[in-house]
Amino acid sequence: MADPKGFLTTPRQLCDRRPVEERKQDWNEVYIPGGLLPIISKQAGRCMDCGIPFCHNGCPLGNLIPEWNDYAYREDWTAASERLHATNNFPEFTGRLCPAPCESACVLGINQDAVTIKNVEVTIIDKAWDSGDVTPQPPERLSGKTVAVIGSGPAGLAAAQQLTRAGHTVAVYERADRIGGLLRYGIPEFKMEKRHINRRIEQMRAEGTKFRTGVQIGTDLLGDKLKKRYDAVVIAAGATQARDLPVPGRELNGIHQAMEYLPLANKVQEGDFVAPPITAEGKHVVVIGGGDTGADCVGTAHRQGALSVTQLEIMPRPSEDRPEHQPWPTMPMTYKVTSAHEEGGERVYAVNTAKFEGDEDGNVQSLHLVEVVFEDGKFVPQAGTERSIPAQLVTLAMGFTGTDQKNGLIEQLGLELDARGNIARDQDYATNVNGVFVAGDAGRGQSLIVWAIAEGRSAASAVDRFLTGDSTLPAPVRPTDRPVTV
Repeated sequence: MADPKGFLTTPRQLCDRRPVEERKQDWNEVYIPGGLLPIISKQAGRCMDCGIPFCHNGCPLGNLIPEWNDYAYREDWTAASERLHATNNFPEFTGRLCPAPCESACVLGINQDAVTIKNVEVTIIDKAWDSGDVTPQPPERLSGKTVAVIGSGPAGLAAAQQLTRAGHTVAVYERADRIGGLLRYGIPEFKMEKRHINRRIEQMRAEGTKFRTGVQIGTDLLGDKLKKRYDAVVIAAGATQARDLPVPGRELNGIHQAMEYLPLANKVQEGDFVAPPITAEGKHVVVIGGGDTGADCVGTAHRQGALSVTQLEIMPRPSEDRPEHQPWPTMPMTYKVTSAHEEGGERVYAVNTAKFEGDEDGNVQSLHLVEVVFEDGKFVPQAGTERSIPAQLVTLAMGFTGTDQKNGLIEQLGLELDARGNIARDQDYATNVNGVFVAGDAGRGQSLIVWAIAEGRSAASAVDRFLTGDSTLPAPVRPTDRPVTV
């Protein structure tokens, strides 16, 4: 146990963010560099080393949280990094991007503020990189087996790294021009600087993983040819079919899916553009969708110089306290203020978009909304609540409906889909096609980064067993596993 009285004597303290007016002028991460180091050991000391650590169950990766909290409290950063990497290939990603279901399941959180698990995690891995504790781990010998991984998001990268370390020859195929999937082009730079991806890619290259960018499987390389070329295939292509909004005026210029808008801002940071082809500069911006992707659009619009930013959500405003029907240790739906929301803009709840209106040139100029209530399984518009707000750029951030079915891969391989439009798989992540496996959002549907990494690791173990008849790789979760509910 770290500090037997830590949870009694030390209040919860988070890393401070940079001043709003400062961080809106750049694309660097919003937190004060090194801001956690002076406080993190005491924060780790708040961990009670519970007899039953529910944080393990809250995290799909099964992270050994009390163990690395203890090491962090004692400032044994090398040992903390070893325990952290035992279950998580990329803690610098999860430590920045995960919504931390582990903290919702923290036993201390029953009647106090939970341990700052996420902050401890990111401190451990940043210290590990700075001290040189993160090094390539190439296999001692090669198996002679080959594996293709389709998609380079967190699920694909986790599967590829595990399989490479098991001795297989692995090639990762990515249709974009750079490796990283949504980590690269969906997550703004101010939430995670892309240098964190770049150094992981270099580590994986040194271990032996091959990367093939700019290749669309199903078009540039047909699925049946890919299957013949490799002994096994792992599909980790994500759930990239964005939900649309079929209302009058949807065809107007200036209305874009979030994943049409966000990647262009990231490409500016990569040096591909001087200015993004789609920009919020000097415009009234409306973001439809109240989740994390919507918040990413809000923060991006602020940095591009929007005149105003309004975020719309069809659901009612969540409560600030844990709802009774979402008891500990479940992850509650509560009201959250992200760094993007701190920077300005308006959030409007319980409204639906009725139509868009444009100018004579076909450019969107306004959005008509109406207040709604949820009755009998549907959202019912309330008479007399209609109003119009200015909208010269609209981003749709309403989630995703399944994996891409337009590129021909599913048809070419003869893959079956489940009722939700995801690629069907069994308990071992295997599809109906022998030697083809699926991990992450492509099989699970839109989910969290921790689930993607956990499924990538588990699918890698299943592939290893398929190729060799046995596996030394850990398989922490099954596709149907869920955090505990009570």
